[in-house]
Amino acid sequence: MNYKNTKLHSVRLRFSQRSLFYILLTVLLFRGLPSLIAQQARIITLRETIDLTIKNSHTLQAGRATVNEAAALVKQAEENRLPSFGASGSYLRLSNANVDIKKSSNNSGGTTNGTAPKISQAAYGILNASYPIFTGGRLKYGIESARYLQQAAVLDADNDREGVILNSINAFTNLYKAQTAIEVVKENLASSRHRDSTFSRLETNGLLARNDLLKAQLETTDIELSLLDAENNRNLANANMDIMLGLPQTTELIPDFNSIPVPGSLKNVEDYEMLALQNRKDLQSLGFRKKAALTNIKSSRAEAYPNLFLTAGYIAAYVPHVITITNALDFGIGFQYNFASLWRTNTKLLQAKAQQQQLLANEAQLNDVIRLQVYHDYQDYLLNQKKIDVYQNALTQATENFRITKNKYDNSLVTTSDLLEADVALLRSRLNLAMGKADVISAYNKLLQTTGQLTQ
Repeated sequence: MNYKNTKLHSVRLRFSQRSLFYILLTVLLFRGLPSLIAQQARIITLRETIDLTIKNSHTLQAGRATVNEAAALVKQAEENRLPSFGASGSYLRLSNANVDIKKSSNNSGGTTNGTAPKISQAAYGILNASYPIFTGGRLKYGIESARYLQQAAVLDADNDREGVILNSINAFTNLYKAQTAIEVVKENLASSRHRDSTFSRLETNGLLARNDLLKAQLETTDIELSLLDAENNRNLANANMDIMLGLPQTTELIPDFNSIPVPGSLKNVEDYEMLALQNRKDLQSLGFRKKAALTNIKSSRAEAYPNLFLTAGYIAAYVPHVITITNALDFGIGFQYNFASLWRTNTKLLQAKAQQQQLLANEAQLNDVIRLQVYHDYQDYLLNQKKIDVYQNALTQATENFRITKNKYDNSLVTTSDLLEADVALLRSRLNLAMGKADVISAYNKLLQTTGQLTQ
């Protein structure tokens, strides 16, 4: 009996321990689940970056609102050609009104005063309609100007869109540069730590001076600091991308650099300048604003012409014991003209002409700016392309230099400082080449944006 109880107690103990183990394991898994989710990385392509940026850009949302406002102004100008209708009416209460009604006499042709009724109230209503048949062209020019400004607003929004796309490309390449820097520095740090371990064994066995070991360890410390800076830069670039794309800031993004299109063949700078003058949305927008300004000049000159309207109306009135009016219809032609325009200065015309002159000056200035931008971005792209060749040669030289220095060091022909300097030069060359490749992409897309071809 005691043996059975002891065995049962042992089974229960093992069962309770196993249950406790599963409970603790479940708690640990659920507690670690949020951090595992937060650490999940998302590989993102350049196309996805651009699409999400366009979708979540506050700048583009404001631009779309401006376009909608311009479209509403066009509709408002077009509705000015439609007939206008109006209605008015009143109900009046009168106090001690003196009413003198004159009536013609059938006998003498004179007048006699009748007994005036007491009037304490009155009511009337008026309906009127008018349709413009001639306004000197003001309605026509108003519609044309509103349409030109609408097209300018659309082009401004397109220009903002190209700027947003360029920002997304730059953010993508910056994140790639930060990620690449971490990978390169980590590889160098692993190599440096391995060297420290080897040097430590040599120093322990009296085969290496203590000072040489400290130099190697100091370089490892510098690399660790560089890694911290690189990780901080990557975190900032990642947070910037998350905000730009409308993603949670805990999302870790890994840019797919292979998704970036290869830059095309380079044309002459004159060809890019011609493309910029043909395709730049801001220059096209300025052209439509010039047309709107010219239309405003015509509209201001039309102020000297009269306005003619077709008019129609209906009147009804009721005064108790005095008069009742119904079915009083009227129609005709209305005329309106401000004679003061004959001697007053047409300030609207002066303002429209000044605006046109300002736009002409802005257009000339923008042409100069575009030419300078094209030349600058063209030269910048050429410079970054040439740097790639230099960086590639430098990496080849640094790799060979490190190999030779390492062999010499193994044969006690150079100092530890020489070996460490060769290692630093190799790290710098690898970083320069990785950064240079990303800079070429950014410079090429900047040239496309300057010439108005980025969205193409």
